[in-house]
Amino acid sequence: MAVNKKNIVVVGGGFAGVNFIQSLGSDSLYNITLVDINNYNFFPPLIYQVATAFIESSNISMPFRKMFKRNKNFNFHLGKLINIDSANNCVHTDAGILPYDRLVLALGTETNYFGMENVKKNAFPMKNITDALAIRNKILLNLEDYILHPENPNRDAYINIVVAGGGPSGVEISGMIAELSDRIVNKEYPELAGIKPKIHLVDAAPVLLGPMSKVAQQEAKEVLEKLGVTISLNVAVKDYQDDIVVLSDGTKIHTKALIWTSGVIARELPGIPADKIGRGRRVLVDQYNTVQGFENIYAIGDICLQATDGNYPNGHPQLAQVAMQQGSLLAKNFIALDRNQPEKPFAYWDKGSMAVISRYKAVADLPKFSFKGFFAWLTWLLIHLVPIASFRNKWKLLGNWLWSFYSANSGLRLIIRSERKRDAQEVRTNRQA
Repeated sequence: MAVNKKNIVVVGGGFAGVNFIQSLGSDSLYNITLVDINNYNFFPPLIYQVATAFIESSNISMPFRKMFKRNKNFNFHLGKLINIDSANNCVHTDAGILPYDRLVLALGTETNYFGMENVKKNAFPMKNITDALAIRNKILLNLEDYILHPENPNRDAYINIVVAGGGPSGVEISGMIAELSDRIVNKEYPELAGIKPKIHLVDAAPVLLGPMSKVAQQEAKEVLEKLGVTISLNVAVKDYQDDIVVLSDGTKIHTKALIWTSGVIARELPGIPADKIGRGRRVLVDQYNTVQGFENIYAIGDICLQATDGNYPNGHPQLAQVAMQQGSLLAKNFIALDRNQPEKPFAYWDKGSMAVISRYKAVADLPKFSFKGFFAWLTWLLIHLVPIASFRNKWKLLGNWLWSFYSANSGLRLIIRSERKRDAQEVRTNRQA
């Protein structure tokens, strides 16, 4: 007897989308098509270490086709979502039209510049592999340019680095750049004669790591200051042009590198009515992650706002663990639904939060206690190694990581630039031709 397969289209291959597909497995009832603008999955918690040349991008990424090569029901569609046509049960991408029986939206977030066009134009976001490599190139180029322009009265702009955002990403990259400056620049750039890059960490909040414990907040501040990071709290970036960062208190910092980790906003969902979009542009869903007003459209991860969990009436935090748990549960609910079994409402299991500050120093907030230092760093290492996509990547990452931290000599400090610059639309046009 022939099986009438259900076409499931998943838009977005981050934590939520990948965990959904993995949990659904190779069930013969489903035909799964993943849509993503990249052909690979990557591990965002370690993106800052790619940006600072401590690990290779290949250590934290894997092509989707390789990841799901054993899933006989899996298809990949390289494309960008253009529109959701719910009336005809199909999605339009810049590479074609895909029909669906069920649509799973897992697009995640994008950088939020809070309407500041100069910042959007000139700052460096840190959301994906491309962003990380751009930051790496910029930091290394600036060091070389500082050496090459001794006559420039504003040459300090080359070695001033401003990080906007005092959350985990901002703290982590500030600490790692400080490590780069302290342990590598002096060894490999004798022309600087002891001059180190100056790192400014700026946040509008009164503390670093706002959602974490006071133990974590104080440890982050103390460790970063010992590394030479200048921390400015209760102030925000208001503008950035002509290599000048302007803060809300009037302070001006000359820099050619503003790294923006100050906020995110859910990606747009063209075709979903405005009254189904909530705070932070997150789409409203019920307890089963069904988009309100639809029967066969679902949203999981950072892009959704779910107020049905009693412990999180204002929605869940936009964390990897939420996305992973929602993806896994939605797959189980699909299977239950198609077997005429009851679905299970989503309830988030908070496993805690962690952040690395510098070499061998981290902070960890677990549900019942907080701790810091080397043991927290080791715990962070083990916990973040487990979800890496493949067994080979895990051990390769561990080896590279430990060597880089111990020796400060990863050999990845390469300035790699394309001789021919083409925007995404040209690439797409050539691919379709």
